[in-house]
Amino acid sequence: MKEINKIGFGGGCHWCTEAVFQSLNGVHNVEQGWIASEGDNFAFSEAVTLKYDKNVIPLEVLLEIHLHTHKSTSKHSMRNKYRSAVYVFHSEQETDVRTKLNVLQERFDNKLITQVLYFLEFKPSREQITNYFYKNPKKPFCETFINPKLQFLLKEYSGYVNKQMKELKG
Repeated sequence: MKEINKIGFGGGCHWCTEAVFQSLNGVHNVEQGWIASEGDNFAFSEAVTLKYDKNVIPLEVLLEIHLHTHKSTSKHSMRNKYRSAVYVFHSEQETDVRTKLNVLQERFDNKLITQVLYFLEFKPSREQITNYFYKNPKKPFCETFINPKLQFLLKEYSGYVNKQMKELKG
């Protein structure tokens, strides 16, 4: 029985984040754009929203993949544009994400800077740049920045990688 949940992820370029999550079994409706939260995080930051079937891909796996496919321990100068965050939609989800991030922290040498933030507003990217990787897999940006993340998925999470990505990476 499908159990569909919604969540948002921000960390690096939304083209990269979109490609990572589009490549996973159980992930549906990846939308690339900008997300705003509350308070100090009200400004829009590149991110994606997605729906996923937790019976196919558990939240902990999504979180772990997210943490490993962007600089989740690095406070760099572009953090306003590329906020390291998990965007939640309700308090139960917030508690669950925080608990799982605390467990995942043990797998990292440096402190995670990924924030758990409430989803406030979403502005989608223009159509011309959505589904960027799968429309342009040979573009230099894809070769340089997205392919290493997808190779990591194939190596470390191959059981969760969907058929489309496996065929593309042959």
